[in-house]
Amino acid sequence: MDRRRSLLVALVALAALAGCLSGGPQTPAAPGDAVPAGSDTVNATVTRVVDGDTVEIRYDDGTFDTVRLLGIDTPETRGGTNSAEFEGVPDTAAGRACLERAAGNATRALEALVGGVPVVVAVDPKADRRDRYDRLLAYLVVDGVDANERLVERGHARVYDSTFSRSDRFYDLEANAQDARRGVWACVDPATPTGGVGLRVVADAPGDDRENPNGESVVVSNSGGDPLAIGNWTVTDEAGHRYTFPPGATVPANGSVRLHSGSGTDTATEFYRGNGPIWNNDGDTATLRAANGTVVAAASY
Repeated sequence: MDRRRSLLVALVALAALAGCLSGGPQTPAAPGDAVPAGSDTVNATVTRVVDGDTVEIRYDDGTFDTVRLLGIDTPETRGGTNSAEFEGVPDTAAGRACLERAAGNATRALEALVGGVPVVVAVDPKADRRDRYDRLLAYLVVDGVDANERLVERGHARVYDSTFSRSDRFYDLEANAQDARRGVWACVDPATPTGGVGLRVVADAPGDDRENPNGESVVVSNSGGDPLAIGNWTVTDEAGHRYTFPPGATVPANGSVRLHSGSGTDTATEFYRGNGPIWNNDGDTATLRAANGTVVAAASY
């Protein structure tokens, strides 16, 4: 009798292990094409975004786990990021300060993608299952979108040098983000000869964005001691919308100008696209280019 009971307990344990990760449900939601074939998948809800590459989750059976997003690495939110880990970012005060800002941006971007929502947790068959801190190494998929990939695409994360099925795809996206100076890659040149150009997006206008397009804007700041000429410079979003500042436009010394999405009459510090809202509330990248096409600043959120 005792032997039969022991055998039954063992069989139940094996069945649970085969059907889930850390006690998750045995019938996970379909992740679509966002994960490699053969991945182990399970349903969960993100209960806390720790930083740009780590979350805490609750499986559908009520158990908890910590997930380290597979294949990516974001700057540390508590500082101390090694600049050498992010190719081209200088180990200077400006470079380190830029990485700290990028860390906050990455955390907010991940929060917008997965915070508090049901996700599919997918473990790559080619990758290690857990890291040395016993965190599950996985992709997080929401509505068919791989959050790991999206963070790399938007420049919030670098590719972590490790073995996983989607590494070629991730490296291609990283190269594109580097070329465009998106997100953390804007830190490659955190201070410009003009004394420092900043870019900030106000994406979520008060009320309905469509009814308040001028509540959505982009702020270009100049921390230098001389005015900054931005005539014929352009601001673009990820979808390719483009605005060109008029000839003679200038950002005051230690000041800023604002580009509104709606209509209005341009002044020395207020400009208007006149085409309505374009900035996605759930994340986008603004890129400021000089007249010759050089990327001067970029801001991802």
